[in-house]
Amino acid sequence: MGAIRDDLLEIYGRRAHKRYGLTDVTQLQHALQAAANAEGAGEGPALVLASLLHDVGHMIHDLGEDPAARGVDDTHEARGAAWIAERFGPEVSEPVRLHVPAKRYLCAVEGHYEKLSSDSRRSLALQGGPMTAAEAAAFRATPGADAAIRLRRYCDGAKNPNASPPPLEHFLSYAEPLARDSADHGPRGGR
Repeated sequence: MGAIRDDLLEIYGRRAHKRYGLTDVTQLQHALQAAANAEGAGEGPALVLASLLHDVGHMIHDLGEDPAARGVDDTHEARGAAWIAERFGPEVSEPVRLHVPAKRYLCAVEGHYEKLSSDSRRSLALQGGPMTAAEAAAFRATPGADAAIRLRRYCDGAKNPNASPPPLEHFLSYAEPLARDSADHGPRGGR
């Protein structure tokens, strides 16, 4: 767990102080608020941790500042999910991998587009726009879609510059029991 903890502290301690899109919160504030939203909703440790880590892909790429403003989709959901899958099981990585499709789904079936910030609308266009009816049906049939939709809602509600979520240390306590054991690459904790 020491290496994972060090990775998370480095990413969220040093790289997450940039502004989150066009909002008045940083990447760290956004991550902490999303995790606090999941925790407050009574989610289990895996989805709380996924909510904390859902945008780690924005912080580990080498595409420079705000690639979406340059018309580049940083595919942060895939980058982040791959990074997470090396350290945690699919109960953490899959909601992250699916949180962008969840946004596309919600825009197609719930009129979620009107709730998006201008930068989320811009990235949605780069990510494929709202799903078609066939895409939405296929997404709903995907294992983990429900968790991804809940994660998306926690993410969308995590842009308040006046929020006071628990600190990073609080959420790092979720990581150890879910971390892959370096010896067998399986989840720890006898789950």
